[in-house]
Amino acid sequence: MTMTAPIVSCHLPAELNSFIGRRHEIAEVKRLLSDARLVTLIGVGGVGKTRLAMRVGFDLRRSYPDGVWLVELAALESPELLVQTVMECLEIQDRSVRPPIEVLTDHLRDKRMLLILDNCEHLLDECATVAETLMRAAPGLRILATSRQTLGVVGEQTMAVPPLPMPDFDLARSSTDSLKQYDAIRLFADRSQSVLPGFEVTEDNQDSVARIVRRLDGIPLAIELAAVRLRAISVEQLLARLDDRFRLLTMGARTALPRQQTLRALIDWSYALCTEQERLLWARLSVFSGGLDLEAAEHVCAGDGIEPDEVVDLVVGLVGKSVLAREGDQNTVRYRLLETIRQYGRDRLRESGDEAALRARHRDWFEDLASRGQREWFGPDQVAWFNRLGAEHGNIRSALDYCLTTPGEAVRGLAIATSLRFYWIATGSLREPRDWLDRLLAANDAEGDAAATARANALCVNARLAVLQSDFALAADMLEEARGLAKQLDSAAVLAEISYVRGLATLLQRDSAGAADLLEEAVTGYREADAPMGVVNALLYLATAHSLLGHPGEAVTRFTEGLETCEARKDHWFKSYTLWVYGIEVWREGDVARAVEMEREAIRLKEPFDDRLGTALCIEALAWMAADGTPERAAVLFGASQERWRSFGAPPFGYLSGHHDASEALARERLGEEEFEAAFRRGTELTPADALAYAMCEDVKPARPAAAAQPSPLTRREMEIARLVAQGMTNKAIASELVIAQRTAEGHVEHILAKLGFNSRSQIAAWVGEQGLLPGGAP
Repeated sequence: MTMTAPIVSCHLPAELNSFIGRRHEIAEVKRLLSDARLVTLIGVGGVGKTRLAMRVGFDLRRSYPDGVWLVELAALESPELLVQTVMECLEIQDRSVRPPIEVLTDHLRDKRMLLILDNCEHLLDECATVAETLMRAAPGLRILATSRQTLGVVGEQTMAVPPLPMPDFDLARSSTDSLKQYDAIRLFADRSQSVLPGFEVTEDNQDSVARIVRRLDGIPLAIELAAVRLRAISVEQLLARLDDRFRLLTMGARTALPRQQTLRALIDWSYALCTEQERLLWARLSVFSGGLDLEAAEHVCAGDGIEPDEVVDLVVGLVGKSVLAREGDQNTVRYRLLETIRQYGRDRLRESGDEAALRARHRDWFEDLASRGQREWFGPDQVAWFNRLGAEHGNIRSALDYCLTTPGEAVRGLAIATSLRFYWIATGSLREPRDWLDRLLAANDAEGDAAATARANALCVNARLAVLQSDFALAADMLEEARGLAKQLDSAAVLAEISYVRGLATLLQRDSAGAADLLEEAVTGYREADAPMGVVNALLYLATAHSLLGHPGEAVTRFTEGLETCEARKDHWFKSYTLWVYGIEVWREGDVARAVEMEREAIRLKEPFDDRLGTALCIEALAWMAADGTPERAAVLFGASQERWRSFGAPPFGYLSGHHDASEALARERLGEEEFEAAFRRGTELTPADALAYAMCEDVKPARPAAAAQPSPLTRREMEIARLVAQGMTNKAIASELVIAQRTAEGHVEHILAKLGFNSRSQIAAWVGEQGLLPGGAP
């Protein structure tokens, strides 16, 4: 009997170059993790802690059925967002008002998972507290942390990550082959080959290579930065310049040379190799957090010594010197400073006295970007803007932090956070924007109409987010203050927004008649304010209210108007939610086939946003629609739906709970209690990808307990992705080709590997070829 390969969930980025050595360290970390629940890798910057942790995580992925997850903390500047960041990395979309740590511990309580917390040193106390709390609540959780210091948690095991092994100074008896056994030599050779094809360690250069890695103390980042210089100079020239540079650092006792100082000296040298303008740009780029694109560099960093049209050439120069790392594909290019290099640049910027000015320019750029994103959200470029704002999330946080910590700037922060209202909601992130808005509203003491308008808008957005978390009392207080400001300003737009939020709150509290009145008022107000996005948003819930009131004619009229507007603007987001509730109304009127297709179309529209909440709502609706005709299918979908609600920290919108209860009762009656429970359990065992494929009616058959295990077939979507993998496309390229989120593409590829029992993309490609599934082959 052929057994199905176990599903492996490994949420780690792919390695972009080869992993060299560390066999002893990998074995030791694995041993420590078998005995301890918290292991911290400590060491200087650039020594390779992150790469080691990720390699261990990848090797152990099959030992953790609930996944290996990476939480990158280097770009996180606000300790208050630590728990939120962990929740985002674990894909927990919390819509409750419970403390975030409670939601997180509840999610992890029964999980067997490895969590990698990377770069904890600047959040040491917070990381220690969170780690200890999570381990107490979740006995199956293991944590692997990287830091320059220990966390200081009871039971913590630490391992100092040493430099790579390297030869000693007595090279006379060393052969070339014996030198190649040292990991530091192998790393230098490998990275040199990437910039100088054909490079080899030979008898002629082995002495110089060995001395280079010795001068660099075997620190991987230092070796990589040095190897890239072979683009322009020889090994001997490289060694000569290292000797010159480090002479100042080695005066006195050699044993007193700190490795961090060695790395800094190498970066000093890289800095010295740059032109004056490149140095200036390097320092200015350090204000970015989590990467940047060329447009941002041109707008934030130009001026005072750098013309806008010079930025592109300077960026090319910094990429060539390995100061900037190029990311992305041919269509979307971004740049990132390694954290050590970014901190070096920030020191130079601070020394110049320009840090405050550059942070203000950085804030200005991302305030403008957020404003443009809001204007363009309701249109054909909606998905592109969603992805762009997602890529800039770290920079947005930095801009908001600047506004919060700089006197007199809170009102600008309110404008940024308010402009991002639909982005926040689309990401499923409600707590973070509420936290920013709470703090910015408390800090804002500006006066005048502009400040009052910013405050009123921020109160409305904050109240909207609170309503989505069922925090109705606090939302009402904020709306009351906003109403006073709106009347003072005579603002139709703010009054319309207040009516909308009150209407949504009333609907969620199951007063459909009251909601209909308020939402009708909102639609009228939005029309007067010439706010078509607001009109469509309000129509969505106004139509829902009429549907619940048993007014099908009014409901269909409103749904139809909303859909027509969305289609005219080529909108995806509002159209998907309109199709969701419109489909429920069509089902209630008896057209099940059309209703099912509407739900599936809504799911397809949600895919580029990775909208797991919206998809779960559609799967729930599909369960209702199957209850009468295909009750077994309904039971499976109910089971799959229940698993999805667990990840949100809250059940589906309560105003629709009547449909759920009636449909579940009907399916139980049709199937019988025993068969219903068996099908329900099969639904709970579906992976998220299989649950979605089953809902979309793809070829997924939940295994019955009595059935023999069979190899899992690929769904139609997985087959499509397998073909693209076979054509050599990356996950990012696949996501772009199919207009889906990159994370979704990664999940599909991971699932394909698990189903086929493979562990590499090349095996997928070979399998596709063997099956004749490449373009031109048999379908």
